[in-house]
Amino acid sequence: MHVEPITCYRPRPERAQEFAAPPYDVFDRSGAAAYVAAHPGTFLAVDRPETAFPTDHDPCADDVYAHAHDLLAERVADGTLLRDGTPCFYLWRLRDAGHEQTGIVAAFSVDDYTNGMIRRHELTRPAKVEDRIRHISATCCQTGPVLLAYQGNPVLEALVEAAKAAEPLYDFKDGSGVRHTVWRVARPAAVESLRLMMEHVDRAYIADGHHRAAAAERVCRSIRTDEGDHCSGGEAYNYFLGALFPVGQLSVRAYDRVVSDTNGLDEASLVEALSAAGLSVGERRTEPVEPSERGRFGMYAFGAWRELALEGPRPEGAVAGLDVSVLQDRVLRPVLGVDDPTDDPRVTYVGRVAGTAELERRAGERGVAFSLFPTTTRELVAAADEGLTLPPKSTWFEPKLLSGLFVRRVNHRESIIDGTRRAR
Repeated sequence: MHVEPITCYRPRPERAQEFAAPPYDVFDRSGAAAYVAAHPGTFLAVDRPETAFPTDHDPCADDVYAHAHDLLAERVADGTLLRDGTPCFYLWRLRDAGHEQTGIVAAFSVDDYTNGMIRRHELTRPAKVEDRIRHISATCCQTGPVLLAYQGNPVLEALVEAAKAAEPLYDFKDGSGVRHTVWRVARPAAVESLRLMMEHVDRAYIADGHHRAAAAERVCRSIRTDEGDHCSGGEAYNYFLGALFPVGQLSVRAYDRVVSDTNGLDEASLVEALSAAGLSVGERRTEPVEPSERGRFGMYAFGAWRELALEGPRPEGAVAGLDVSVLQDRVLRPVLGVDDPTDDPRVTYVGRVAGTAELERRAGERGVAFSLFPTTTRELVAAADEGLTLPPKSTWFEPKLLSGLFVRRVNHRESIIDGTRRAR
C-alpha cells in the first residue's frame, strides 16, 4: 500500500479529552444536538454543524457547512487545536473491558482505494456521501479517520510495540470508559521504517468509514480535474485520513435494524408472512431477544419480542449466507417492502451498544425492530476478497475511533483555518 505520514491540527493534550468526540454518524440529529449541548466545545459541533441551527433549518444548507468551517477556525484561533507541521505517524491504542487494539494513524492513497488494494464491503448511501463531500469542501479538511484492517505483519507490529515505549502524547478515557493512548512518531528513521513496512501490506479492508472514504475519493477526483496537469499525485487531497489495525485485534458487535412500519401488516399477518418466508416464529415475550448464534434473530413488534429462527439450509455464498443477508432477503424485502436498504428512509440502523431498549424506543407502536448475531471479521474479509458487498451496516466495530484528535488539511485553497482570511 501507498501510505504517508500526516501533518495535522490536533488538540492540546490538556484539551483532548473534552474536545474529542464520538463519530458523527453514531447520532441522529436530535442525539447530536443533545450531545453538543451537554459537551460545550466538543468537536462534534464541527462534525455536525446543523446542531447550531433550529430543528426546522435545512441541515444541508450552505450556511450549515460554512459554520463548520468557521467553528474549526475558531478552535485554531483560540489555541484548542495546534498545527503539527512535522510529517508524523501516530499510534493509537484503545482499551475497553479487557479488549485492546493498536493502530497506525496515517494518510492512505485514494488510488489504492480506487484500484481495490483498499477493499470495501458495503454500499454507500448517496446522501451521506454528499454530506461528507460538502463538509470536506467547506472545511478543507478530513475530520474523521477511516477504520482500516490488515491481515497482520509481525515485523510491522513489532515496530509499533517498540514505539509505544515512549511517552504518550494523549492518554485519557472517553465518556464510554474507553482508554485512548496516542504516541507521536516523528523521528525520520522511525517514520521511514513504518512507511516501508506498510508498503509490504498487500491489502487493507475498510472496517468502518465507507462514506468518509467515498467522499475523500470524490473530492480528490474533483480537485484533480480542476488542477489538470498541475496535479503531481503527491498533494494531500490524493490521500485520506485513516487508522490501520491488525484484523485480529478488532471487535465486532451486532448492527440491528428498525423499520418504521410493518408495511400495513397486523400482528397475525406479519407472523404468517414470516413463517411463509422460511422462519420459525416464537411466542410473544417481554424479555429482549439477543441472538447467541447464527441463524437466529430477535424481533420487536406490537409491544412484544419474538425469536425468529431460519429453517432449512442456510443459503450458500460469502454474502448470501450472512444473517444480515438472510434478514434482507427473507424479511425486509418480501415482507416489509424494503427493496433498497441503502436508500429507504423507513430503515434505521442501531449498533447493539445502544441496547435493546433503544430498539424498542425506535420501533415504537407502529414499527418493527430486529436484533442480529454479529457478522464476523472473517466473513467480512471473505466477502471483500471476492469483490462482494455486504448489506449496509452489516458490522458495528467497538470501541469507536474518536473524531477531532487529528484534523487533516487536504485542500490548498485559502482558508481562515490557517489565518489567511477573516471569518464571516
